[in-house]
Amino acid sequence: MTVGSEWEAKMAYDVVVIGSGPGGYVCAIKAAQLGLKVAVVEKNATLGGTCLNVGCIPSKALLHASEVFHEAGHSFDTLGVEVSPKLNLKKMMAHKDATVSSNVGGVAFLFKKNKIDWLKGTGKVLAAGRVAVTGENGKVDEVEAKNIVIATGSDVAGIPGVDVAFDEKVIVSSTGALSLAKTPGTLVVVGGGVIGLELGSVWARLGAKVTVVEFLDNILGGMDGEVAKQFQRMLAKQGFDFRLGSKVTAVKKVKKGASVTFEPVKGGDPETVDADVVLVATGRKPYTEGLGLAEAGVELDERGRVRTDGHYRTSVPGIYAIGDVIVGPMLAHKAEDEGVALAEILAGQAGHVNYDVIPSVVYTSPEIASVGKTEEELKKVGIEYKVGKFPFSANARARATLHTDGFVKILADKASDRVLGVHIVGFGAGELIQEASVLMEFGGSSEDLARTCHPHPTMSEAVKEAALATFFKPIHI
Repeated sequence: MTVGSEWEAKMAYDVVVIGSGPGGYVCAIKAAQLGLKVAVVEKNATLGGTCLNVGCIPSKALLHASEVFHEAGHSFDTLGVEVSPKLNLKKMMAHKDATVSSNVGGVAFLFKKNKIDWLKGTGKVLAAGRVAVTGENGKVDEVEAKNIVIATGSDVAGIPGVDVAFDEKVIVSSTGALSLAKTPGTLVVVGGGVIGLELGSVWARLGAKVTVVEFLDNILGGMDGEVAKQFQRMLAKQGFDFRLGSKVTAVKKVKKGASVTFEPVKGGDPETVDADVVLVATGRKPYTEGLGLAEAGVELDERGRVRTDGHYRTSVPGIYAIGDVIVGPMLAHKAEDEGVALAEILAGQAGHVNYDVIPSVVYTSPEIASVGKTEEELKKVGIEYKVGKFPFSANARARATLHTDGFVKILADKASDRVLGVHIVGFGAGELIQEASVLMEFGGSSEDLARTCHPHPTMSEAVKEAALATFFKPIHI
């Protein structure tokens, strides 16, 4: 679209999506596949949003590369492979950038294939059926749309009550942590959640001494308590230092690097730790600023998220929202499923997302993956359940590949045996979790899973054994 003078060109679409992240671009592609005329408003130079450009994709490239580097220096010798690995950070970053380029280029190709218009500029909702697009040159076009989809994702949350001046070199967000010019000698990570632990893992494997400062008394808040506790021990063996139950009161640049000041949540003297780099990874917030939502009458909740009903409709007819800007976990695949469901709804079909079966993965080493309820959640609502566990140390494939850390844990309803939750800590957990997701999607039991033949030798046999342990007894322990 060529940006003309203000309100000069009015273009009509069935769907205009604001934002091209996983929720937005998937919604656009699905809607186009269903025969709707679609446009996407995106202000950045490339499509794909945070996930593809400065989130999921580049972080996984660095996680994999750093893991290979670490294994080359620590476990290859046991396998009879004698090497002396040398880090070339510039090449590693080039691999990351190439991975990003390939993925965002793929989305651009899919837009062309599905005849989706990319409206380059900043989007603003004027009212139902009207979106303003401001281009880089400051000129504004008005676009008409039968349906408007807000899919603008999320932004760095910062630290509540603490002024943090990000320079993305010394005091960095997740974006800066993906592009450091050299491995810091010391790295302080503020926040013990997924983002902080993943990026902390990258730099720990490349040689940094990592300290994690977390407000809660545990890492990975919201995950199964036993999993989080065991995983913290694993990270401690990898060299992580944890300062839990600590409230950060200041993050400042100093002569050499930066400092983080924190104090015990339950009372005590403050402490200041210096580091070459400080990564603030305290979560994300919905990106709704500058969209004109309040002026258009679109209601937000107390946390700044767009209020929607069960069909992603906002308080204004014809305006919808999906992904990180609405309630629910801030996960790319959750946004994608919502994008598909909404596109189907807009095309007159019956789109649906099962929020009880949305897996989550922490891409550290070992990985953590979970789907469904935790023990804490089941106890809270008074559901009686049974537990089956199996360690990877008793799995033949894990022994052969030197990936024996971790375990599989299955939670099933005590009366019906229906699987309610599955939690895995171990190599490839992000891939292993999916058979549990499929099982739960169809209301399967632990016995169903245990009696399903699994190939030998594979890591997946640990899932089968945990299922056996849930409904009767495992074979190999």
